[in-house]
This record gives sequence, C-alpha cells and structure tokens, in this order.
Amino acid sequence: MPRICAQLLEGCATSHAKAAPARATSREISPLPGAEYRFLALDVETANGDCASICQIGLACVRHDGLIDSWSSYIDPEVPFSPFNTRLHGIGPVEVCGAPRFLDVIAVLEPLLNRHVIFQHSGFDQRAIAGAFALAGVRAPSWLWQDSVKIARCAWPEFRGDGGHGLAHLKDRLGLDFAHHDAAEDARAAAMVVLLAEQRMGRNFEEIFEIQV
Repeated sequence: MPRICAQLLEGCATSHAKAAPARATSREISPLPGAEYRFLALDVETANGDCASICQIGLACVRHDGLIDSWSSYIDPEVPFSPFNTRLHGIGPVEVCGAPRFLDVIAVLEPLLNRHVIFQHSGFDQRAIAGAFALAGVRAPSWLWQDSVKIARCAWPEFRGDGGHGLAHLKDRLGLDFAHHDAAEDARAAAMVVLLAEQRMGRNFEEIFEIQV
C-alpha cells in the first residue's frame, strides 16, 4: 500500500508541490499565486496554547492539473511565544520580528479564500482563524471550509485504530514528502491527501463527501 500510494503521489504532486513556497518575512507581504484553483488547503502555526496566537499561515493552491502552488507568511502574533510551540515549529520572536499582523495578511488573502473551497486537516485551523478574528474584534468571514481528515477516513478506513488519520501517520503510510509543522508544508500535505484519496476512490472530493464517514 505505501508503495502504491507513493506512486500515485508522484503523478499528482510534482515540481510545483515541492517548490519552495513564496514566503513573507517582513511587512512586505509576498504576492499570492494568481491562478484559479480547484481547491485550497490552509494551515496555521501558533505561538502558544491559545489557538488565536497565529504566527504563521500557509496555503497550498491546487491547480486543475493537480500541481500545487505554495505560499506562506510569518505573522506577528503580538503575544508571547511558548517554548513548547517554538520547539515544535522553530518559530519565535526573531522569526516574526517585522512580520505583518494577522489582519494585514488576511486582507491580502481574503479575495482568494472567498472564492475557493478551503481544506484543513482537522478543525484546528478554522478555530484558530476564528479566534484570531475575534481577538482583533472582527467577525470571521463565512468561508467554505472542508476537512481532509474526513476524506482520509473514507479513502483509508483501515487506518482507524491503526495509527489514525493525522498527518504524521499519513506521512509514513502514504509516503508523503513534507516537513511537518511548517504551515505551507502541512497545507501541501493536506492537499496531497485529498488528491491521493480522489485517485484511490475514483471520485472527486465533492462525491467523496456524499459517502457516510
């Protein structure tokens, strides 16, 4: 199974999937990918145990040919970092010094996010985005969120009770190539999970969601 899935992955996520993402590290926010996409995947990293303390946001933008454009930005969370979180993702005060604030980044992202389905791997990222909006005193937009965990449960039901459907386990079992706990990389991994599930089941993600999970 890992070998077969790795072969599928090679066909659906090639050079663009593995290219270094456009990354914003200062008040000058990097330009977004400019194409229209089938769907997006989004991931965030946080500065501490509060899900609203977003310090990095990453996007994986899946083209109609299956290639993936990646983008990420550090964000100044304007709160202290937890040593645990910094050990996990390697982001601390030095990395976010001079980085844009959450609402500055969202203002750039929102036109893209408004018009695409957005996958997250579990519900954490949507909660974090909603929490960051609430912290800023702004109502969160009604984006169309979907969960790649649900897709994975449909495609690989045998993983229930055998490691589960978290990204770390899927990385091992499906042969995914990504750096865990980097927002752009984790977003790309969630996108690859969706693409592999579609190939395995012979259905697009809209059809997969019609299956009971």
